[in-house]
Amino acid sequence: MFGESTRRVRWSVAAVVAVLAAAGILAAVASAAVPQNTASPAIGGVAKEGSTLTATTGTWANSPTSFAYQWQRCASDGTGCGDVSGATDKTYTPTSGDVSHTIRVVVTATNADGKASASSDPTAVVGSKDGPTNTVKPTVTGTAIVGEQLRVGNGTWTPAPTSVSRQWQRCNADGDGCLNISGATGATYGVRSADVGKRLRALVTAHTSSGATTAVSNATDVVADQTTTVTTTTTVPGNKAPSIAFRSLRRVGARVYARFRVCDDHTGRIRVIERDNKARALSARRRFAVTLSQPCGTFSRSWVPAARFRGHGRLVVTLRAVDRSGALSRIASRSLFKR
Repeated sequence: MFGESTRRVRWSVAAVVAVLAAAGILAAVASAAVPQNTASPAIGGVAKEGSTLTATTGTWANSPTSFAYQWQRCASDGTGCGDVSGATDKTYTPTSGDVSHTIRVVVTATNADGKASASSDPTAVVGSKDGPTNTVKPTVTGTAIVGEQLRVGNGTWTPAPTSVSRQWQRCNADGDGCLNISGATGATYGVRSADVGKRLRALVTAHTSSGATTAVSNATDVVADQTTTVTTTTTVPGNKAPSIAFRSLRRVGARVYARFRVCDDHTGRIRVIERDNKARALSARRRFAVTLSQPCGTFSRSWVPAARFRGHGRLVVTLRAVDRSGALSRIASRSLFKR
């Protein structure tokens, strides 16, 4: 009797387990049957006020039966996206409110088992309907090494702009995933330690009375740390580039004192370019001159760095010598650490 009752309980437990297992399998099957995006949606068309953009659905597994669209307005680097009210068709025509922003679309695929969404990449920065036309792209020049300074040219525009604005961006090593660098809106940019392993580029926006258009510069080489990079020298025929080396670097209060040695194959005036560098801060540059009365000389200079360099952390000071012909020395670097 007891044995039969035990068998019945065992059979009941086994039946419950089987039901639960079947339910789990069915749930897994149902979950797996929800649409799955295998290739992102894309946007066709010109990112310009009044010009129609068209979304593709992308590629999906599990046979979606319908698609829905939601267009979004983003910052110039494609971040901070928010829905554009009422923009739920397959096509979208940018308005004046989209100028200087980027646009993306979110596609939602639905079938009997559920729905899933996927986003496109953002467009280029939207230009004004009657903004100027870029005929030659802006170009970034300079050396992509920490402590160096980059410069972006305006490019060529028709008609000529009345003003130009800029936004520097930091990109992945492969040149995509570019994000705006806060506060970096000048024609020049001081390369800093946060840029190491990244590429840099600039957005240049040309303004006229009729509107604005944004063009993207070339991207730099991958930024290198000056402590691990061999810097090439610039020479002219019959002239040897100068050399410069630190003898000491110290800080007394707010003032920094540097002692350094300069050598050249000609006596006379040598310009020295000094840079203050600190993580997450724009570098600062100053120039001073020394005079060689013989092939080598040791000199001292002092200065008070800008307030952004006086706090806690590592301050990197670089020196570079330039002779009368314009030949450049290698970069000399030394750092100070404030706890």
